[in-house]
Amino acid sequence: MKRYGKLSGLILLVCMLWGAFPRATFALDTVRVLVLPFEIYAKEDLSYLRQDIPKALERHLADEGAIVLDAMEAVSEFQPSDLKNSEKIRQIGLSSGADYILWGSLTRIGDAFSLDASMAEPAVDKSFETFHVEGERTEQLIGRVKELAGKMIQKLFRREMVSDVRVEGNQRIEKEAVLKKIKIQAGDVYRAGRISDDLKAVYAMGFFDDIRVEMEKTPAGNVVIFKVKEKSSIRVIRIKGNHVYETDEIKENLTIRTGSILNVFRIRRNIDRIEQLYREKNYHNAHVSYELYPLENNQVDLEFQIEEGTKVRIRQILFSGNEAYSDKKLKKIMKTSEKGFFSWLTSSGELNREDLNGDVEKLTAFYRNSGYVHARIGEPAVDFRPDGIFVNIRIDEGLRFKVGDVDIDGDLVLPEEDLIQTLKIAGEEFYSREIVRNDVLALSDLYSDEGYAYADIVPRLTQDDEKRIVNIVYTIQKGKQVYFEKIIIAGNTKTRDKVIRRQLKVYEQELYSGKRLKRGIRNLYRLDYFEDIKVDTVKGSADDQMILTLDVTEKPTGMFSFGGGYSSVENLFVVASVSQRNLFGRGQTLSLKAELGSTTTEYTLSFTEPWLFDIPLSAGFDLFNWTTEYDDYDKDSTGFAVRFGYPVFDYTRAYISYKFDITDVYDIVDDASKTIMELDGENLTSSITASLRYDSRDRMFNPTEGSDHSLTIEHSGGVLGGDIAFTKYTAETGWYIPLLWDTVGFVHGRGGYVQSSGGGILPDYERFYLGGMNSVRGYDWQDIHAEDEDGDEIGGDKFMQFNAELIVPLLKKAGVVGVLFYDAGDVYGADEDPDFATLKESIGYGFRWYSPMGPIRIEYGYMLDPEEGEDTRGRWEFTMGSAF
Repeated sequence: MKRYGKLSGLILLVCMLWGAFPRATFALDTVRVLVLPFEIYAKEDLSYLRQDIPKALERHLADEGAIVLDAMEAVSEFQPSDLKNSEKIRQIGLSSGADYILWGSLTRIGDAFSLDASMAEPAVDKSFETFHVEGERTEQLIGRVKELAGKMIQKLFRREMVSDVRVEGNQRIEKEAVLKKIKIQAGDVYRAGRISDDLKAVYAMGFFDDIRVEMEKTPAGNVVIFKVKEKSSIRVIRIKGNHVYETDEIKENLTIRTGSILNVFRIRRNIDRIEQLYREKNYHNAHVSYELYPLENNQVDLEFQIEEGTKVRIRQILFSGNEAYSDKKLKKIMKTSEKGFFSWLTSSGELNREDLNGDVEKLTAFYRNSGYVHARIGEPAVDFRPDGIFVNIRIDEGLRFKVGDVDIDGDLVLPEEDLIQTLKIAGEEFYSREIVRNDVLALSDLYSDEGYAYADIVPRLTQDDEKRIVNIVYTIQKGKQVYFEKIIIAGNTKTRDKVIRRQLKVYEQELYSGKRLKRGIRNLYRLDYFEDIKVDTVKGSADDQMILTLDVTEKPTGMFSFGGGYSSVENLFVVASVSQRNLFGRGQTLSLKAELGSTTTEYTLSFTEPWLFDIPLSAGFDLFNWTTEYDDYDKDSTGFAVRFGYPVFDYTRAYISYKFDITDVYDIVDDASKTIMELDGENLTSSITASLRYDSRDRMFNPTEGSDHSLTIEHSGGVLGGDIAFTKYTAETGWYIPLLWDTVGFVHGRGGYVQSSGGGILPDYERFYLGGMNSVRGYDWQDIHAEDEDGDEIGGDKFMQFNAELIVPLLKKAGVVGVLFYDAGDVYGADEDPDFATLKESIGYGFRWYSPMGPIRIEYGYMLDPEEGEDTRGRWEFTMGSAF
């Protein structure tokens, strides 16, 4: 037991010694040493000793366990003269990661020589130590080098302890924050290499301009002192000299904030950001500088000083190398333009780099679509001068090629002659890349309608430079016929799947058709239930299967609309309605409309089911109560209508409806016309209306293409009963024509004829009037009328109306368009024949916005050639709505 007690005591003692001196005896890291070439001072050529002496020292140091660094690599980025500068030598040591750096010289006078060397810790200031040995004969040099190495080894491998670590010079940065980055601690073995690592770590904090490490020797060990010089912090950022931009707007674009550490490079980057802001508004000569105002507590105020200069616009666009087309022709193709007289209003002459790059593409496309196959447009050279911007564009037109032979080979689904007839390029004189691309799309559509969704159509071009022709062969690989494996609908949180599917013209397990798919997507857009529809087609479980995915983004289909206007009858009137066009997601429409004016009150409740019995048979009803105070009488109508509609052709539906109406006419003035006197008391109307309507518009509000035509016949009385008996014919046509730059032309015509039938009464309120927002703008509501034989104002038996509009996008993304219009129309009595020469005419302009609240129209009309007594001033009218 005693033996075990002594053994355990010995083990305990060893463990205590291990724990007490782990760093001093066992945790010593290997020293990294860099030995620089020695300088040689001798009459004879002893330059070989510059490298031989350091190599001998390196061998002795390595034998003692030091890591010797590569001196050639360490000094590669420094000049030879740097090896004579102690501060430069210290930098070499820091950059190489050396714990110690050694350098020195050999001086020989006669046979005697002396070796002088220095050693320093790069990370510690004023840590130089010197060593010296002498010899009488050259043969003693090897021994003296070894002696010199021994002296250095004694210093290199000393085991000194760190007694304390201090941070000095900090003001705002807490000492504890710095000490967390320093790994060496009191009680550690002193190592210059570890201090070098700590120095880098403190620098990496980014808070200090300068850091110096000093060491004080004390009886308890070395005290390591990190002396820091803090960077200044920014107290306030000021902007001076700005007028184009608000101060807050400039500050929002800065990446530095108050309280940030001062960094000159970041300030420079923010100067670039400010100058870029000004360039975006064509202040290309704007100059930004900065000033620092030192404060107490190592803070500064930063002031950006802006010299805005004047707005610089493009004064001239110059072309070189263009022979086929004039400068004027090429400038018309570009979006970028020269400064014009109204540049302050039209923004002409403003430089936009993206637009200019896009213009290069436009010019390239123009040339290559005009037969210049090898045309190249150089990058525009932009020259900023005090008097404006000059843009120079170099053009290499090359040769112009005509269209040669046009052929088709590969898998043909139709006779070759029929396919070639679909190619537009065959009828062109000069080669056009765009027409060839469109021909590929046309062939792709043709093949897709046959089920070949993945048909590969490649135009092969061969050029004959001598004849200057391009021969084109469309090579077709039709692949397999493809069927719709699945149709997946996503994104519809309200609208039911079947409401979407019934608008599609394609079905699952049916042959693919690109034409019918496009038609179905168009139908969905026409519903106006969706803000966006994303279509994706991917291969299904087999090569002949396709999965169609429709991802829809729904929009509000509820509408609260409000409108108003002025008329000679109503003065001021308002119209309000509440409607839901997708009731419960079933596609049904329910609406309640009210029109309130000084002389008119109308209420209408309507409901429409677009797919009765799940077939495209629409059905609906209307309940109404209308009260109107005319100049000569008052009218109160109550009744209902039932309607049906069914598609009969492409884009065409037939409608039929029945209306039952009881109208009470009262308070007739004594001098009213005979036709009005006949209406005194209750009048019952029982009528049937049949109509045929073709509507191919791409959308309901602000259409860009398509047309809308209708023919309507209404008959009342006779076998239908009632007091009112008439037959009314109306026809309407409207055409939307896409023009240049997304501008749309709209041509609209409308006309009608009404006559009494079966000896019944033709009431004035079933006759025709014109004037107002939807007929002839500039005239009051119902201001265009006929007269009876007594000269009294009555509705006409016939009318004509014509409208022409130019719809120009102003803010395309926001849905704002401008409208220029010409209106003409007139109303004719029973004894008058329609005459184009007597049409009432007006012109005007307006604005339309499909706003988040709903469609808004504001339009101003001005009468042309007003008759005596008519108001010659223009007239504003408006309607507006709100969606929910």
